[in-house]
Amino acid sequence: MLSPEVLLTFFAASLLLGIAPGPDNIFVLTQSAVYGVRAGLVTTLGLVTGLCVHTTAVALGVAAIFQTSPLAFTILKCAGAAYLLYLAWMSFRAGALLAHTPGGGAAFPGYAALYRRGIVMNVTNPKVTLFFLAFLPQFCNPVLGGVVVQVLTLGTLFMLATVLVFFSVAVLGGRLALWFNRSQRGQILVHRAAGLVFAGLAVVLLFTGP
Repeated sequence: MLSPEVLLTFFAASLLLGIAPGPDNIFVLTQSAVYGVRAGLVTTLGLVTGLCVHTTAVALGVAAIFQTSPLAFTILKCAGAAYLLYLAWMSFRAGALLAHTPGGGAAFPGYAALYRRGIVMNVTNPKVTLFFLAFLPQFCNPVLGGVVVQVLTLGTLFMLATVLVFFSVAVLGGRLALWFNRSQRGQILVHRAAGLVFAGLAVVLLFTGP
């Protein structure tokens, strides 16, 4: 079993990594700014579910495939970028519909859809898998045995830190939603901004290597 000192150090490092600007917290901020704080919270739960997949992959050694197979890495990366471009198109389309619908409001996709968005956004980002593969083992101690259990424990702590940080981001985004949703023009602006963010994340994902 890992010592309390190691677990505390890992948790602190995870909090700092969660605070650092990245695709996931930008995604939470965007969704909560468009649809409100609850939408951001649900999106966070989807992202954390994706982290469960990455943690399990590292624990079972599957993540090593993406480190050694350029083809597998590229396929997953392209799938993630394609999904982000789809979300960008949906956001631009929503903004265009609002612009041609006097007095209309933003179409809410539903919490289940937002939850799925969070899962797909996280799982299709191979950089997260490689990050976990590089980050989690540094805090494991093979001498103590049960490396799989250690990885799962650290992954759970990382998810807890992610929830704390991203929930805070969702609350901030929810405040922005209250301000933007006061007018139709504000809603159009935030949808178009979200579309640009999603398109930008897709481009960044496409042009990053393993």
